[in-house]
Amino acid sequence: MEDYLLNDHNKEEFPPAHTAEHLLNQLMVRMFGCERSRNAHIERKKSKISYILDRKPDRKVEREIERQMNELIEEDLPVTFQFVTRAELDGIIMDAEEGTPDALLSLERLPENASETIRLVRIGDYDVCPCIGKHVRSTSQIGRFEMLGTNWDESTRSFRIRYKIVQ
Repeated sequence: MEDYLLNDHNKEEFPPAHTAEHLLNQLMVRMFGCERSRNAHIERKKSKISYILDRKPDRKVEREIERQMNELIEEDLPVTFQFVTRAELDGIIMDAEEGTPDALLSLERLPENASETIRLVRIGDYDVCPCIGKHVRSTSQIGRFEMLGTNWDESTRSFRIRYKIVQ
């Protein structure tokens, strides 16, 4: 394998919860047509992640999020990495399921000082995202996704999910 010069990483994340964050981001994009979260705090004991939505999900939808997360985890999707240059990244299209819009990767969310080489993390054919964090090798290593609760802020349209990973 070639050596790539990537950005320094200042976090020591818990790989199962961090990989679950990737799955949850893509699930929310597909369910609600929202952006990936820009506000996440991922930890071993409890994680919090927020999304801007046009409506507050009801309890039935919350249960469906949890059900679909655990279904994705059980699918044992491989987690792989691909190294691309910044020039190659802009415009790579992630294959999405039929009926959902393809996600176009761009440089927009990378930090200003991002390295020339970008590491893409792929979870099967379900998700692809630039990331330098630690991940499990396949989704079955995550454990069970357990939604602890949610909060809705009407003024900001922010839906916060609190969850933990049970191994």
